[in-house]
Amino acid sequence: MKPAAFDYVRAESVAHAVDTLAGAGGDGKIIAGGQSLMPMMNFRLVKPSVLVDINAIAGLDRVERDDSRLRIGALVRHFMTARDPIIARHAPVVSEAMKHVAHLTVRNRGTFCGSVCHADPAAEMPMMTVLLDGRIHAVSSRGTRTIPVLDFFAGSLVTTLEPDELVAAIDLATIPEGMGYGFHEFARRHGDYALAAAAALMRREDGRVKDIRIAVMGVGEMPSRIAAAEDQLEGTELTDKAVGRAVAALRAAISPGSDLNASADYRRHLAGALAGRAIRDAWSRAKEAVPA
Repeated sequence: MKPAAFDYVRAESVAHAVDTLAGAGGDGKIIAGGQSLMPMMNFRLVKPSVLVDINAIAGLDRVERDDSRLRIGALVRHFMTARDPIIARHAPVVSEAMKHVAHLTVRNRGTFCGSVCHADPAAEMPMMTVLLDGRIHAVSSRGTRTIPVLDFFAGSLVTTLEPDELVAAIDLATIPEGMGYGFHEFARRHGDYALAAAAALMRREDGRVKDIRIAVMGVGEMPSRIAAAEDQLEGTELTDKAVGRAVAALRAAISPGSDLNASADYRRHLAGALAGRAIRDAWSRAKEAVPA
């Protein structure tokens, strides 16, 4: 199929882009990589009156570190995210997750911010944004606002971003020195959409788990942290029984759906198995805190 007719504007600046969006009366779309948008337009699931191309805007293709946060610009491609030394050092779980993202063509064009804005519940970058307390920086002709990730996702493929807003960047919390991480995903073929995935972060202190974070994707309308599983491990020694309790709590907390690829029960079982592996990897990578 072919998309419905639309106007095309190659924005020269952020101001130019948001002014064009404002003039579209809620019927414009931003394009950076277009790996999700163009198929949706071809199937006429979306029919924007104007497409605003931001690829010529300088300064949006940077990864920067500021104190305890990483700032990822709107034009940072997946392959840049995978190879960036700042991300590899300060958020290595993102680099690990990037190994599972789509295929070469998609990684060359698709963007970190675009993936988060698309809000696919089986995509890795929305999950990383949840795991690392992301903040979405939106710009419009009305000004700027920062949206905490817990206020950003509203459902499968749905966010709280306004039609006239452009996401200029997303910032993530860095992973402190010595914090362990783990990420595991299962898909039928490498690069396909995940049936489920799980990630974990933790520190070691006096031989016990501290500051545990566990997130999952592909098992609900949105990626999510699983507080019930975290509570089972926080402050405990990491034994097989403790991991088993956390996995059981995680399985009880999620409500996956069934489709042609997997049943709800299978996804629930799979999410628990992947979480157990991620937890053990995070523990093995965590370094014992040295008393001050």
